[in-house]
Amino acid sequence: MQLYNTLSAKERAALIKEAGQERLTISFYKYAHIGNPSIFRNHLFIHWNELEVLGRIYVAHEGINAQLSVPAENFEAFKKHLDSISFLEHVRLNIAIEQDNLSFLKLKVKVRTKIVADGLNDTTFDVTDKGIHVDAETFNELIEDPETILVDMRNHYESEIGHFKNAVTPDVDTFRDSLDIIEQDLKDHKEDKKLVMYCTGGIRCEKASAYYKHKGFKQVYQLEGGIIEYARQVEQKKLENKFRGKNFVFDHRRGERISEDIIAQCHQCGKPCDTHENCANEACHLLFIQCEDCAKKMDNCCSTECQEVHNLPWEEQKRLRKGKVVSNKIFKKGRSVVLKYKK
Repeated sequence: MQLYNTLSAKERAALIKEAGQERLTISFYKYAHIGNPSIFRNHLFIHWNELEVLGRIYVAHEGINAQLSVPAENFEAFKKHLDSISFLEHVRLNIAIEQDNLSFLKLKVKVRTKIVADGLNDTTFDVTDKGIHVDAETFNELIEDPETILVDMRNHYESEIGHFKNAVTPDVDTFRDSLDIIEQDLKDHKEDKKLVMYCTGGIRCEKASAYYKHKGFKQVYQLEGGIIEYARQVEQKKLENKFRGKNFVFDHRRGERISEDIIAQCHQCGKPCDTHENCANEACHLLFIQCEDCAKKMDNCCSTECQEVHNLPWEEQKRLRKGKVVSNKIFKKGRSVVLKYKK
């Protein structure tokens, strides 16, 4: 029984290009009580591998979080399989605004402790006791209310390239960092203000809304389907678009343009730019914003040091990396002393 990928990312990309068939980039999540995540993981891998589904999926006792790519011709079969799972029947699917057939190149279904890492160990915290979901139209009305506090529940490198006007954008590296910071900053408004939150697709807000209700906030709202669904509804219903810039996404695209505003700048020269890249030096891989001119000048690297390493013969690069521990310190997102124009 095959429970692993048999093709490399490079081989899969070549097959997708050769096939020339349209693929859909989709995301969804659902908080639910899953008794045995490992068995559920295997069940998903077997069925989705047959449908040529690719993507990054996390399952845990608290539910499922999925970002994936599926051949358009297999979408109905994929949806039928989802509907056959009781807690996923009619689950909302966020379909990407901008499609890319190469958004994912492998199928990875992983068992995690939680589908959203929150650093919480509170056994009295019920993630299913969530806040009020609102659509794009109601959201637009709410955020114009002077009694509303609008909070971006994403990380600094996401909100840097795009966010709603007047939103509080915490300068945090992870979701878990934001929870206590926001509670502390808003502790005096638990009863008199409307707390409205948004994120990419809704999953972080859903957990955050339940957390803040647990902490005593009386009026808690979240944008249904996140920025992805908001953009779709704005286009479909011809609503005013109150989002400025790009929506950061966690696949090879790294971003979807929601408005023509460019609110960020190249981290190397300061020009208006909102294109994220990973440093071409495999020992660095830093995520940062880089314009086309700097990409050419720096060979897609974040610093002259990385550029020198990147231009060495491949075997020499491997020799230099040998024995070094790859950790989160290496793969830090958007923070480095070499980034002169990082806000």
